[in-house]
Amino acid sequence: MYFFMKHLSIADLVVAIFQVLPQLIWDITFRFKGPDYLCRLIKYLQVVGMFASTYMLLLMSLDRCLAICQPLRSLHQRSDRLSVLLTWVVCLLFSIPQLQIFSMKNVSHGGMDCWATFIQPWGPKAYVTWMTLTVYIIPVIVLSVCYGLISFKIWQNVKLKTVHETSVSLTSSNSHGGTLSRVSSIKLISKAKIRTVKMTFIIVLAFIMCWTPYFIVQMWLAWDENAPKEDWTFIITTLLASLNSCCNPWIYMLFTGHLFHDLLHRFLCCSSRYLKARQGCDLSVSKKSNSSTFVLSLKSSSQRSFTQPSTA
Repeated sequence: MYFFMKHLSIADLVVAIFQVLPQLIWDITFRFKGPDYLCRLIKYLQVVGMFASTYMLLLMSLDRCLAICQPLRSLHQRSDRLSVLLTWVVCLLFSIPQLQIFSMKNVSHGGMDCWATFIQPWGPKAYVTWMTLTVYIIPVIVLSVCYGLISFKIWQNVKLKTVHETSVSLTSSNSHGGTLSRVSSIKLISKAKIRTVKMTFIIVLAFIMCWTPYFIVQMWLAWDENAPKEDWTFIITTLLASLNSCCNPWIYMLFTGHLFHDLLHRFLCCSSRYLKARQGCDLSVSKKSNSSTFVLSLKSSSQRSFTQPSTA
């Protein structure tokens, strides 16, 4: 589970670095400032982040569905790594059309900008529909099926436990104690699985809430020639879609609090090691003689003169 969370976090970082940040700079400069290969690369990586964040979430949900519906099935690390590797490969392949669609073009007033070139009139419709199907509609359908199966299995499990606890309460006191311990251990395992299911469900819910307005606006603009083309609608829906990648780390912290404690512990350990090393360094320097201190001062002054730029 944590292996999938790690790669979902990597996908969210790809979205933040290659989608949100370049788009923000682009909006500030009004025109894309860069060569043609950078235009194609940025547009390619933007879609890679979209596919990766969606399909890693889909992989997490399938993993939870198998863990609940087939609890005896063991997911080895090799199969997890293979599934994640195949997911990244699919994301990279599905994003290849971006390299052909986008390039630096002459736009209005003779300026150059990173622009998309489509075959008219069906090119934009086919492109937006393909992205909506592969990034949103098909994943949402698969996610709905997964969580429908998970809900049904949990309902069955709760029903069986209720019947089992009723039968246990009618047994003798000696057998009652031994059986109750086994039942409580089963409860603990179920609670651990249900907690991860809840976390994944909240991530899926955040995904649907953030991406639904974006794809509705995109499909509306692509298929309706009379649709309003105000920039603020595109900006707001794009920011809302990007917000999904910002929400996921907070959801991780909410449901797995020990991750925050582990990060804090590692940070404090690194800080204490740095302070101890710094104190040891200062102590060793203070014990040196005046001659060695003079040599150090000569070295530092010569280095400053060497690095100082010429004023001539």
